Amino acid sequence: MKTRIATCLVLMLAAVPAARSAQSPGQGGADAYPTKPIRLLVPQAPGGSNDIMARYFGGQLAARTGQQVIVDNRPGADGMIATETVARANPDGYTMLMTSAAFTMNPAVIAKLPYDPVKDFDWAAMLGRAPVVIIAGPSLPVSTLKELIEVGRSKPNYITMAQPGGFGHFVGAMFRGHAKIDATIALYKGGAPALVDILGGHAHMGIATVVTAMPALRGGKLKPLAVTGAKRAPTLPDVPTTAEAGLPSYQPSIWWAWGTPARVPAAVLSKLNKEIGEILTMPETAKRFAAEGAVTETMTPAELRQMVKADLARWEQVAKDADMQKR
Repeated sequence: MKTRIATCLVLMLAAVPAARSAQSPGQGGADAYPTKPIRLLVPQAPGGSNDIMARYFGGQLAARTGQQVIVDNRPGADGMIATETVARANPDGYTMLMTSAAFTMNPAVIAKLPYDPVKDFDWAAMLGRAPVVIIAGPSLPVSTLKELIEVGRSKPNYITMAQPGGFGHFVGAMFRGHAKIDATIALYKGGAPALVDILGGHAHMGIATVVTAMPALRGGKLKPLAVTGAKRAPTLPDVPTTAEAGLPSYQPSIWWAWGTPARVPAAVLSKLNKEIGEILTMPETAKRFAAEGAVTETMTPAELRQMVKADLARWEQVAKDADMQKR
């Protein structure tokens, strides 16, 4: 009997190191995390803002942790290929999603998503956001946002808004609702073609990110009437905010964040949030965001989770009010 007990004790003690090595990062190994390369999926092709953000933050995180961050571009299907891949990944903190405001818009217009945007994801860190600017073209003789709204209300369906699809469609429909005007939204395949038609007088106005609009605004032919956000845009210091211009409820913006599969250990999310938060304080980071017409912003994983839920509800309502059909 004593021999059998001794044998069992030896086996139990031998199993302890193996059990410890099998622990997830959140069960005691978060201090060592990451111990292998991280894969960061981007739902868009190389060259766009999501890709630029992914490569910058991935490089900075790799320098801080000593582990490579592999940027994996998976464009297509409105971003659903990359997003579903992350949703189905092992929740160990080594597969993440570089995402933006489009994540919360897709559910409003796509009938059958291959994932649940709330239940299948958690969130590591907010990176920042960029405001949009409301622009009037030469065919619309107004100088302020108040004047534009007065024209829109006095002449139903007179104003044509040139908007790219996706994010542009949503912010255009949201503006129409908040300003309480009847306006036609003409959809384009990109922001640049939309601005060309506003410049050419084929559309009266548009709403674009500041970085997209800046080249056209420098020429002086387009009039920036207002920007969203709590503060004026550094690149457009003379342009009032929508609150200053009389439409405080209109506050859309494009944001960027790192998502993870659901059930990633809280300790890992906390460590990622801390590391990325420190990258956000670097002067080089602020400079890069300014180049995108954006500002850095920090949130805890819990705060970001609530923001995503609120955005999902907001865009669902915008789509319903604008009678956007799910496909």
